[in-house]
Amino acid sequence: MRPSVPVIDISPLAGPGSAGDLDRTVEQIASACRDWGFFQVLGHGVSDALLEAVWRETQGFFDLPRAVKHAVARSAENPRGYYDRELTKNVRDLKEVFDFGSGSQALVDGKNQWPESLPDFRGTMVEFFNACEGVGQRVFEGFCLGLGLPRTALAPEFVDHTSFVRLNYYPLTDPLAPDEAADVTDLGGMALHHHTDAGALTILLQDDVGGLQVYGADEWIDVEPIRGAFVVNIGDMTQVWSNDRYRAALHRVRPMKNRARYSLPFFYNPSYETDCAPLSTSSAAPPRYRTINWGEFRRARTAGDYADHGKEIQIADFLID
Repeated sequence: MRPSVPVIDISPLAGPGSAGDLDRTVEQIASACRDWGFFQVLGHGVSDALLEAVWRETQGFFDLPRAVKHAVARSAENPRGYYDRELTKNVRDLKEVFDFGSGSQALVDGKNQWPESLPDFRGTMVEFFNACEGVGQRVFEGFCLGLGLPRTALAPEFVDHTSFVRLNYYPLTDPLAPDEAADVTDLGGMALHHHTDAGALTILLQDDVGGLQVYGADEWIDVEPIRGAFVVNIGDMTQVWSNDRYRAALHRVRPMKNRARYSLPFFYNPSYETDCAPLSTSSAAPPRYRTINWGEFRRARTAGDYADHGKEIQIADFLID
């Protein structure tokens, strides 16, 4: 039997419940972070009705005419909105995206744009953002407990968090016309090329098409869709905080063959002022990383989404010899 990523009921993190249930959940999360960097969660508390509304609005948006979607196109100056030529590892992905952040957040990297032709889109997406924020907070508290820290040890770093939601659409064919494609970076062999996520953690809602893979046990493993579950993976900053006890795993999305695919990641990220460094109690080993300012790291990674600027910034660039 091929290995598969763990599935964890995280309801004990919300309480009230027995200490034993909480301890078992924390250990399951810690084990998944050490061994995989990926797991799926149930018992997250997000209603089926909201998830159904989010899927409906997501599909409605990507079904809009291209001109309407391009009216809310993002740019290097404002990376919030629609985009159809994103790069990963300096290669163009076969996908379309729409990004937005918290409406109350003073975004250093832009402001939200909303399609006027979908009256329920904004309200539904804001509600989804708020729900994911709660899930992210609980899961991250589980991360801290698994490292032997108080559950709110890193809460101050997320008071002005810079999280955002991305709507992903993976079509069967290139969304760019041939004349447009001739002027941009060529498509690679994946719908989304292998990478790790830059921030603290990612909470992903995926449809039933499949295609997401994580690298583990020396092979690419399918992350099989589970109805109503969120896929959780740790990001680069959590790997740094944990001093490599938790690993940000490589993942990718295979090209779609028969049906288009949709997925909705929520990137739970700290404030831009946060300086990330190994926590003194997270490992008995000496610190492996120099301090990384999240704002600077994020801006450098985002710049690579728009153009081939050479080697993409990685936490490996901050390793202490």
